[in-house]
Amino acid sequence: MMNQIHSFDNLHVIGDRVLIKPLSESERTDSGLILPPGVREKEKIQQGFVVKVGPGYALPNPIEPDELWKNEHEEVQYLPLQIEEGDLAIFLKNSSFEVSFKKEKYFIVPQSAILLVERESQE
Repeated sequence: MMNQIHSFDNLHVIGDRVLIKPLSESERTDSGLILPPGVREKEKIQQGFVVKVGPGYALPNPIEPDELWKNEHEEVQYLPLQIEEGDLAIFLKNSSFEVSFKKEKYFIVPQSAILLVERESQE
């Protein structure tokens, strides 16, 4: 039997993707009307908190034929993402993938689908 994942420490987001816990969707409008699930699902923009961030965009290693002393299998280097864990992100829902983890809904979102982030000021 496979080991079950017990925390986010065991999850590794790949590449330029971000794992986001969506904010709970309001079932009522500001005027008090109850919205059916179909209306809420058609929203194009979603928001939530960033839980995990991938390493970024993989950078190609230049291969120089005259440098035979170099190790051919150098460690991959990444261009880091702008997004950080804890950010409140507003993203395009159509570009994301919904997943379930420990009976809760999350979205896997590429950085290019994130429109805006709100970050606590770092002092």
